Amino acid sequence: MMKPENRPKELEAVSDEHYEMLLFGWRVAEGLRKQVKPERIKAYADWFFEHYLIPHFRIEEKYVFPILGLKKVRVKRALANHRRMIRLFQNEKDVFLSLNRIEEEIGAFIRFEERVILKQVQSKATPEELALIERKHEEIHVAENTWTDKFWENPDRSL
Repeated sequence: MMKPENRPKELEAVSDEHYEMLLFGWRVAEGLRKQVKPERIKAYADWFFEHYLIPHFRIEEKYVFPILGLKKVRVKRALANHRRMIRLFQNEKDVFLSLNRIEEEIGAFIRFEERVILKQVQSKATPEELALIERKHEEIHVAENTWTDKFWENPDRSL
């Protein structure tokens, strides 16, 4: 994903997180393409969900979306996307299908937030609101090297 031009520096952390989510989607796709056991991919997805996605969603819902108004159609769509992603990540019944849907949907979901939501936020937010968004997103720091099963690189590794 290309970094949007004219994006205020205060929103760069949000865009960086969105990039990490796209990378996550690519990793899931690679695991599926290489026929990695769904349990391995699901373990990574659960870790990513808990340490990265949920904190990101909470910040957006508390500090980003209210700038536009929670009753706005596009904000409602973003909130619906969050709920959809949460359901897919929490589905334990058909893990393979959920992983496929996560991989398919996360890219469109992130591009919508980047191209529509953040574009509107940057034009409407006050400097104080932008600074708060930046501070809150900087609190999310997940070191990818803490996840050791890099199935997207080494699909044959036995657990």
